[in-house]
Amino acid sequence: MTVLRIYTDGGCSGNQSSENIGGWGAILEFAGHRKELFGGEKNTTNNRMEMTALISAFKAIKKPGQTIEIFSDSSYLMDCFRKKWYVSWEKNGWVNSSKKPVENKDLWQELLVYARQHDITCFRVKGHVNLRGAAVNKEALYAKFTEWNGKRFSFDDFVYVTEMNNRADELANMGIDAQRI
Repeated sequence: MTVLRIYTDGGCSGNQSSENIGGWGAILEFAGHRKELFGGEKNTTNNRMEMTALISAFKAIKKPGQTIEIFSDSSYLMDCFRKKWYVSWEKNGWVNSSKKPVENKDLWQELLVYARQHDITCFRVKGHVNLRGAAVNKEALYAKFTEWNGKRFSFDDFVYVTEMNNRADELANMGIDAQRI
């Protein structure tokens, strides 16, 4: 069985201001092939861009029923799937545990349609990590990665995943830059 891997990142310049620019990036890897995607929006949020990156990746998948590993630095996105927050949200009429409407309901509903077409596993990555920096404690970062995701990944896997998520961040920045034109 070949696993499709998705690496995503999203960001927003001026996240809390009334006029901001967001970008998203996604990388899909399958059977030795790689596809890179990016885009952006004005007047958005960081979380919306994180979600849009994954939605865009799902839209690029040609067949349902794929086994997919998703890597993101967004705890909001990964925790929703890993802790199955969406089950309670749907059951409670899209109201969260604080009895408030779920933010980004439109994107969550779209994401769930795509996610339910596949067998997905979500993994959390520490974002914006330069593993080539002299002062970087790679062993401590790897320990955090395995704390979040279990011991199934080797140190070399961790390095590769971190580098791919850094590339997704670069793509998200390209999406932000494209909106400035």
